[in-house]
This record gives sequence, structure tokens and C-alpha cells, in this order.
Amino acid sequence: MTEVKTSTHSGTTPAQKPSDNELIARYLREQNPEYFTTLYRRYAGKVFAKCISMLGDEALARDAVQDIFIKVFLNLSRFSEQSSFSTWLYSITYNFCIDLIRKKKKISVILSEDVGRIGDEPEVDVPDSVLLEMKHDRLEKVLARMQEGDRIILLMKYMDDMSIKDIADFFQKTESAIKMQIMRAKMKAQTIYDELYASDPIES
Repeated sequence: MTEVKTSTHSGTTPAQKPSDNELIARYLREQNPEYFTTLYRRYAGKVFAKCISMLGDEALARDAVQDIFIKVFLNLSRFSEQSSFSTWLYSITYNFCIDLIRKKKKISVILSEDVGRIGDEPEVDVPDSVLLEMKHDRLEKVLARMQEGDRIILLMKYMDDMSIKDIADFFQKTESAIKMQIMRAKMKAQTIYDELYASDPIES
């Protein structure tokens, strides 16, 4: 996507950076591409990081970023301020990458088969620190070995800090089912970590 340089005026005090919603409102009102370019610059790196985490291919991730922002650009008038722009953008990003995975592997990307079927048997919750204290490179290797549904739900929760409600809405599942799925995904992450680094303790 071609970047447009924003104009500056020397001798003036820099104005406070406009919020995402202000930029969107200004763009829709004035149709000035500089406003959308500012949004692109704010979020392109974060969207790329999510794409490469999900797709595992740098070239594919770069292409995905361009396609995602074109999609955002074309649908900007449909943005509702019921959620933040970042939440809306990341939802589009996840949907786009899931569709790519489906087409590439010709399979459906879903949560574990037992999601939603929550029994009465007690399950031990793995503390969040299991993920948060892993070295970044080790966490990437652990996530790469997980099923797409489990990997995506952990990225949503711990990379994007999405609420349980937002994740539930995205997958069209109940909040209880999402909480259970996150718990089970953490358990799987712990198991994979133990298999890879059994002789080396988790360290930050």
C-alpha cells in the first residue's frame, strides 16, 4: 500500500495525535487519504505480526496485510464504534487468515471438537504464567505445533487481550465454552512445551 506523507507546518506546536475514531470520521467526511494512511502506519506492523503467527510464511503474511487493509478501506463506512477500531481490524485479520488456512489445507478451522460440551468433571487450569513466562522463540515453536483453533484462541486472548465475550462472538460460541477452550489450549501448550524442553525449565 502506497504511503502518503502527511504535511507538517514548521514553527507550530505539534497537535495531539487524533484517535482512531477521529481519523475514520475525518476520512469519511473529507475523503483525504492521509487519514487512512495514518491508520495503516499505526497498525500494519501489528497486523503483520498476527498474520505471520497464524500463517507461518513471511511472504504470505505480507500479501495478507495488503489484502486486509484493502478490505478495511472498502468497508470503513461500515465500522461501528460499538467496539474499538483495533478490535474490528483484528477480527477482520483473523477471519482473513482463517480463510487462507482453509483454502490452503482444504479443511475447516474450528475449535476442538469437544468445545461447548462441558462436562462436570473437574479440570486443572494451567496458570497464565505458563504462556507469559515462556521465551518468545519457544512460545512461537509451541504455538506452531498446536492445532489452528487452539493457536488462534490463545493469540486472541494473550496477544490481543480480547475479552471472553469478543472471542465468543467471533466463534459464535458461549462464553463458558470459550473459557473451557482457553483452559484446554493452555494445557496443550504446557504439554507441547514439556515435550520440547523437558530438560530445560521455563524461563523468561
